[in-house]
Amino acid sequence: MFRALVLSLLFAVILILPHRGYSQVSPVEGSKLHYRLIGFSFEGVAGNSYTLQIAEGNYSSADSFGRNIVVSVNADKRKVVAEVPSFGKQYTWRVVGDGSASGNGGFHHFSTGMVPFVDTAINRLRILKKAEKYKDAYVFLDGVKTLYDMSGKPVWYLPDIKGVGTPPRDLKISPQKTITFLLDNRAYEINYSGAILWGTPSAAASKKGKGGGYHHEFTRLASGNYMVLGKKRVLWELPATVDPKVLAAPGEIIAHDSISDRYYQKIEMGTVLEYDAAGNLVWSWDPSEYLKGSDLHDRRTAEGLFDIDVHENSFSFDEVSKTLLVSLRDVSRVLKVKYPEGTVVRAYGGTYQQGSREIDNPLFCYQHGCKRSREGYVYLYDNNGCHLKELPKLVMMKEPDGPGKPLEQVWEYDCNVEGMDERNPVDSVFTSGGNVVELPDGSVFASMSVLYGNVFIVGRDKRVLWNAISERWNPTEKKWKVGANYRASIVVTRKELEEMIWNDGRR
Repeated sequence: MFRALVLSLLFAVILILPHRGYSQVSPVEGSKLHYRLIGFSFEGVAGNSYTLQIAEGNYSSADSFGRNIVVSVNADKRKVVAEVPSFGKQYTWRVVGDGSASGNGGFHHFSTGMVPFVDTAINRLRILKKAEKYKDAYVFLDGVKTLYDMSGKPVWYLPDIKGVGTPPRDLKISPQKTITFLLDNRAYEINYSGAILWGTPSAAASKKGKGGGYHHEFTRLASGNYMVLGKKRVLWELPATVDPKVLAAPGEIIAHDSISDRYYQKIEMGTVLEYDAAGNLVWSWDPSEYLKGSDLHDRRTAEGLFDIDVHENSFSFDEVSKTLLVSLRDVSRVLKVKYPEGTVVRAYGGTYQQGSREIDNPLFCYQHGCKRSREGYVYLYDNNGCHLKELPKLVMMKEPDGPGKPLEQVWEYDCNVEGMDERNPVDSVFTSGGNVVELPDGSVFASMSVLYGNVFIVGRDKRVLWNAISERWNPTEKKWKVGANYRASIVVTRKELEEMIWNDGRR
């Protein structure tokens, strides 16, 4: 009897508690938003269809509200996404239902924030060619921590995370419709509203384990795990041929074992780290074993030190074939790694010739953004840093059908898009940054190296389908200068964006 009474009371409480989704009111009263594309949800309005009305300003009376309505959107559900005109403004909103006698769901209030990154008098994405396709896409630029629509209007910016306001790296949408990025030597996942959902251990904590900070690339996998580039320091025994003057100054570079009287070089290795949702390190890989058995082991400085700072700067994981592509920028090489074994099954790039520091690779040089296409091709952004007077390229390559054979180029695009020649001379070399993303129709979204500023979409027929350039106002020179972004990424459809807006992401 008593148990039945308790269950009845619990059931009654559940019925009267507000439910998430339709019964919630959002934005929360008085909130300050870092976005103009807003998910509105409401309750207490009778009807089967509704009209969301938004006025610019703060109002509590119907007359003043009605004279300042700037947005009116119809909806057949108790939630709808709408866009307000500006950052740095106050807004009042209400919902009118077709079944309400008064037609008034009450007044609610919020404001939008303003930071220099979305102030179009300071930063802008200038459209050089209007979108022919993907008109409803959105673009993240990490250098200005901003999401733009395809007409160049800012619609969202990354708020300060734990007090850190500097630009992130690798800002992008995840398969789970959350947002991931690297910031201040850590990796984060947030929802659209800016709540932190997940983060890597701090750099200090990771140094005690298998990492020493996080860099370049951070990705949430379809499995739900997280994969990120990290660092670790290893000691490599030096041969007796090393210049004694170098060995006489142990410290940051050299370590000496007084018992064995052996000298070791401190080498920082890039690692690939996989974490689960609880933050446990479940898998890791570093190139040490590969480098020890490769041609690069004999790459030395004039003093005899190892010259194998290969600079891992990108990876992509194929969860179906269980293989990982890892880009080694400074030796113009891409490794294919078997997962979870960690063995290198292919190494694509030029071969080191003893006596020469340079490694000749005719297909790509100082590459970024290495990925695998739906057709199975390896594709990347070729910074082309080995060739002084040549432009960066987008390159797709077919893997060989047997070991020891090179990649075969199947598609290439010279990045001679509008806006480049007026910004940077062709004889400039930029080896930092750049990204590529294959789109559903086979065309490619690309962002240029740091200091170029262009983001564009090009078809496989090499026709430019959209082109824009990131710029920042220089008050000293009183002119617009190219804006520096490490990577750009794309949200392909409005549907994906709305899924990201509604996805709270909390477990």
